[in-house]
Amino acid sequence: MAGLSAAARARELGAAPVVYEKGTRAGGSMLLSSCVIWRFHEWDEFRAECPGGDERLQRVVWERLDDGLAWLESLGAPVVEHDTGNPRTVGKRFEPRGLTETLVRVAGDVRLAETAPEAPAILATGGFQGDQSLVAEHIHPGGTLRLRANPWSSGDGLRLALGRGAELSAGLDEFYGRNMPDAPFSEHEFVPLAQLYGRYARVYNERGKEFFGGEVSWSENDLVQATAQQPEAQAWYVLDDLALEQPVRRETVADIVARAPTRVDPAGLPFPAPPRARVAVRVRPGITHTIGGLRIDEQARVVGAEGLFAAGADVGGISTGGYASGLAAALVFGRIAAESALDGL
Repeated sequence: MAGLSAAARARELGAAPVVYEKGTRAGGSMLLSSCVIWRFHEWDEFRAECPGGDERLQRVVWERLDDGLAWLESLGAPVVEHDTGNPRTVGKRFEPRGLTETLVRVAGDVRLAETAPEAPAILATGGFQGDQSLVAEHIHPGGTLRLRANPWSSGDGLRLALGRGAELSAGLDEFYGRNMPDAPFSEHEFVPLAQLYGRYARVYNERGKEFFGGEVSWSENDLVQATAQQPEAQAWYVLDDLALEQPVRRETVADIVARAPTRVDPAGLPFPAPPRARVAVRVRPGITHTIGGLRIDEQARVVGAEGLFAAGADVGGISTGGYASGLAAALVFGRIAAESALDGL
């Protein structure tokens, strides 16, 4: 999202940008997502949900996302739904492949399976979740979190910027992800196999301890990060009949559980099942993107690295302490990065 948006905006402004795509296809993890691009309905909700984030950057995303969404539509990006289905948020859902193809067409020169021959003006390499050593250093000892993203976002932008004196944001130990069944899954199953009902379950680690204190957040990203800190980085969701009946988006918990290959009868748990338990699902966290990263200002300039700009998951400090739309921040700051880079020419 960030790199393609930056290139598309730069070409609109009369430049001739080149996108060097390390992977074999365009779109990064945007292509693999549900492609809902959103912001909180109220500004105060954004601050309450992500209290550790940089308020200046959050304000830019919150104020400029609507214009960004209108821009995508004006380019011809296909909208699937004009709302998010969540009363706390506003935004649109795009068809991922159609959105990618639209941005590639407008961006123009997108070179696949190539890395930049020299230091690029704008970094949009997608974070460092694809590099086990960086994940181990900053997020999870051993770097064993399962990758729920494209395989090419492995910290290239982070390393390049640090080599030029860049400063880092808060939240380097945080990530956005989903608890997934503890079984192999393909990239086509990133969305349908996400187990999004932890707030209705009783959640245990492998040793039978209920480890999450308090109420699970609406996004459940706090539960995912807590699961990553458990023994073997896994957990059990244990559900009764009432939990199975609860609605999640446009289906029920039972519908989601039915797709999980790791569901078992409560008798199969490695610890005594609680009363009225009907089914249990073993889950492990999948990391989608990092939350910490390079520190930027409101013009997408990398702090400490003169002449360098960044957007997308290479940037940190926006959703620190909670969860906000990574695609929204990538869209907004991708466009800003192009505008700022061209202003400096």
